[in-house]
Amino acid sequence: MADAKSSQPRKVRKRMVYQVPLHKRSKRLVAPLSRELREKLGIKRIRVRKGDRVLIVRGSFKGHEGKVIGVSVKRERIFVEGAVLRRSDGTEVPYPIHPSKVQIVELDLSDPRRKELIERLKVHAR
Repeated sequence: MADAKSSQPRKVRKRMVYQVPLHKRSKRLVAPLSRELREKLGIKRIRVRKGDRVLIVRGSFKGHEGKVIGVSVKRERIFVEGAVLRRSDGTEVPYPIHPSKVQIVELDLSDPRRKELIERLKVHAR
């Protein structure tokens, strides 16, 4: 009976959000592609990586387009060039954005393994 999972919302939320291992959190860092990229590549979404260009579609930075300068797997957030908060002492801090709130405009295809991934995803999308 030790393996029984609770259906209590509090515990389910804890299990789904706060206790997820990093290899599973990284799978949640997925963003939709722009319409042009979607037609060109034949896939709808892909994991966001450092170097991709994204358009922010929700929040206070809506409409801002920039390069991804960092990805936090632990916090499940990405950091976009130009989307910064100014602290009271004047320093600028990158603003964390959830990947579902952005749209990928341009992919960084410098890694050949990413091209292979796209080909693999294209086969499953049919």
